[in-house]
Amino acid sequence: MVDLARVQKELQECNRDVGVSGISVTLKGDSLTHLIGTIPGPLGTPYEGGSFKIDITLTDGYPFEPPKMRFATKVWHPNISSQSGAICLDILKDQWSPALTLKTALLSIQALLSAPEPDDPQDAVVAQQYLRDHQTFVGTARYWTETFAKTLGTEEKIQKLVEMGFPEAQVRSTLEATGWDENMALEKLCSG
Repeated sequence: MVDLARVQKELQECNRDVGVSGISVTLKGDSLTHLIGTIPGPLGTPYEGGSFKIDITLTDGYPFEPPKMRFATKVWHPNISSQSGAICLDILKDQWSPALTLKTALLSIQALLSAPEPDDPQDAVVAQQYLRDHQTFVGTARYWTETFAKTLGTEEKIQKLVEMGFPEAQVRSTLEATGWDENMALEKLCSG
């Protein structure tokens, strides 16, 4: 059985200094066992400026078993599956300890973005590119960050869709209905 009091305490810890660390955790739905973590891309990396969502599921064994974490935001990295978002990180497997928290796990994932380990890859294609053609790797990682992890402000999203010829009132209501997901809103507006 998940220790819900501990999870609530960890949520408060994660969100206490979000202005400093940029790391936050919110509920996905109304259960304390399914969460969404957010980490900023580390400065000086191809992930800089991105905001990455991590899907977190706590099993009945938590905190004695590691949380199940995977990237919900697509990311180009040797230790993260470009297809499923699966993360290759020892503390999410056999090196987990009940002394660790959701915040330490998210900080470790953020550190992994800064220091890829291509010799222990989750995504062999990305790892090969990282080792053999580092410039292309950096360019691709930056492109994926720009495409999938940069969040435009609400006004920029509205402006972008209005420039495509949709009426502003319709754009606003469609963006609100899709949780400000620009791609979903565009699909709805086009199928209209």
